[in-house]
Amino acid sequence: MRAVALVRSGMHLGLGTGSTSRHAILELGRKVAAGELAGLTCVATSQASGVLARSLGLDVGPLTPQPFDLAIDGADEISPQLDLIKGLGGALVREKLVEVQARRLVIIADHTKLVSRLGEKAPLPIEVLSFGVDSSLERLRRLGAVGELRRAGGEFYVTDNGNLIFDARFGAADLLGLERTLKGTLGVVETGLFLGMAERAFVAAPDGVRELVRPE
Repeated sequence: MRAVALVRSGMHLGLGTGSTSRHAILELGRKVAAGELAGLTCVATSQASGVLARSLGLDVGPLTPQPFDLAIDGADEISPQLDLIKGLGGALVREKLVEVQARRLVIIADHTKLVSRLGEKAPLPIEVLSFGVDSSLERLRRLGAVGELRRAGGEFYVTDNGNLIFDARFGAADLLGLERTLKGTLGVVETGLFLGMAERAFVAAPDGVRELVRPE
């Protein structure tokens, strides 16, 4: 895996969440077990990724202010500018907390995640407090949000942080403005907009893997 090939011994790594990130964690574990990498320290963006990484012998610790040399994660949508929508796996808050501290954020995905504009295919996940959720959703709807609370197995989906996720769609084209507005909305914990964060993406397609680099 080309993203894992960027990892060097002694690095401080951010480990993403989801099916593609799982493959990266498995490859990291294989390289450590084979003696190809050593001295790695990691922070996982979800309980599931943390459990997997520890089971493979990776050193997983808590989030501290220490910058990450590299973070590897998936994405639900990737724009031509390498802006992202993330959070369909439910870990958007921890992903953003980790990845904002990364010197390099590398995305791994398949070609179906490429879009001409964010929101083209996927909804925008918004993590909201469970307390007073109906009031928070009313505030979001007044901003033009259309969507519903995520469910899993007939129940509301609950994040590792004990919150709920509202999968929303907006007509807004000004993503930076939308992000600022949503972050200033009472009851909103975080959004799945990851703007200007990814350095590059490795995208698997039927004809091979493409490497995309964020425009200067």
